Order: sequence, then structure tokens, then C-alpha cells
Amino acid sequence: MRTAVPGLPSPHPLMDLLPAVYLEHDFLARFLAALDDVLAPVLLSLDNLPAHLDPRTAPEDFLEWLAAWVAVEPDPHATPVDRRRAAVRGAVSRHRARGTLPGLAEALRVQTGGAEPEITESGGTIWSTTPGTALPGARQPWVTVRLTVPDQGRVSRARLEELIRAEIPAHVGFTLELLELPAGGAR
Repeated sequence: MRTAVPGLPSPHPLMDLLPAVYLEHDFLARFLAALDDVLAPVLLSLDNLPAHLDPRTAPEDFLEWLAAWVAVEPDPHATPVDRRRAAVRGAVSRHRARGTLPGLAEALRVQTGGAEPEITESGGTIWSTTPGTALPGARQPWVTVRLTVPDQGRVSRARLEELIRAEIPAHVGFTLELLELPAGGAR
């Protein structure tokens, strides 16, 4: 969050708000200047609040705060700031699709910086008026995710597994396959 910024001028110096009779008091001028130093970041944040609440323009420390608001947990040390901004910006629409194949695919694209996942699932849906109708798909619901990435060393397998666990329904198992893009070739 915003803290003291050395040398930041106050947009509204308190000394300028006093009657002329107090302008020549040295102690009062120094005291109010100290208060101006403390209040300047607060006033600056309030003046720029719309920019601070937009993930495209928010300062990095505010971006982490916005991420918490929309339940996004990008790693600030491992994820570039442009990908963190994209994650926060698209969080609401991704939450709406959470638990679906398109939602999982989008979350993986955001996490990997655009790698297109290949996702297969074992389940299906059925509608029947007959009691005891067999359920579609395999006995154990399962999702298999294949990701082709340029460099496996730059992708955190643990982070991807954590993301998949958070995005799929709790009763569904998964397998993650990381494939490396052939040197000089496209997928």
C-alpha cells in the first residue's frame, strides 16, 4: 500500500489554508510541512483512485490488493506484471466459467502466458426419465491436461497442478502432461 514518498509535494499545502496572520510563524510552518509530507501520499492515492482500481494502470502494490479482492493469486515473484494484470482483469469472467473445460483452458492460458492446453475428460451428461439409467463416461471422473511449452524449466509444475486442482470439481481427478516444444518448431 502507499506509504511515505520522499520529496512528494502536497497538492494542497496546509500552510496555504491558514489566515495571513499565521504565515510568519516558523514552528507552525515546519509542523504543517511535516503533516504535508505524511498526507501527500494519501491525497495522491485519493486523487488517482480510479487509476488505482483499474488493473491495467494500478501500481504493483495495489495490483496485489486488487488480486485479493477478486480471489486471484498470481505469484508476484515468478509471474511478470503484465500477466498478473491480465489475471486480475479477467478474473470475474473466469470465475463464471470455473469448473468447466473452457474455464480451465482459460486459466491455464493465463498462467502459462498463452500456451494452448489440450484437455480431455472422461465424463459426460445424460438425461433420462428411467430410474437406474447408467451414468455416462468412465466410473472415475478424470481430466487429462497436455501442455506444450517452449521451456519446461520456466513453468512451475507444482503451480499448474495447484491451479488445476482449484479449477476442476473436487471429485474429479487429473493428470498433467508437460511437453516441450521441439527446438525451432511450432506445435
